[in-house]
Amino acid sequence: MVEQTERIVGVCSFLHGFLVVTGTADAIISVDFTTEQIKEVQGVKEVAKAVKQLSEYANKRRTTFELNIQPDVTPFFKEVYQELSKIPYGELWTYKDIAHAIGRPKAARAVGMAMNKNPCMIIWPCHRVVGVNRKLVGFAGGIDFKVQLLEFEGVNLDGYR
Repeated sequence: MVEQTERIVGVCSFLHGFLVVTGTADAIISVDFTTEQIKEVQGVKEVAKAVKQLSEYANKRRTTFELNIQPDVTPFFKEVYQELSKIPYGELWTYKDIAHAIGRPKAARAVGMAMNKNPCMIIWPCHRVVGVNRKLVGFAGGIDFKVQLLEFEGVNLDGYR
């Protein structure tokens, strides 16, 4: 958990909008997407590092992230998010796959709740998680944005809508 310290914001362009990174000098707290017109800002320290890595992702020069992420979430949610970072770029897993991977095979619904509260979209790639029935469900950024992210990563979505 991050102590109450000065918040730092960084912004980079992505697709038809902007990724907004919030953090401290030492850790990332959240990554959000907006279509509001805002100025790109590099940020400093860990936030600047995140903006750089997200810009590389946006330019298809990065598929994984190496960042110190410390959001204010439950231990279960953090366990789920850490497992998310293991999903390879351009691949899809199900909520059930994540539940099994964390050793809680009956927790698929709880995994879904964690996805809905994911504070660091893209870095913790919840857009790569689909329903067991191959449906594109449960993305806090909306299904249209989920489709855009998956198509950006080159995922063939035939049979997934």
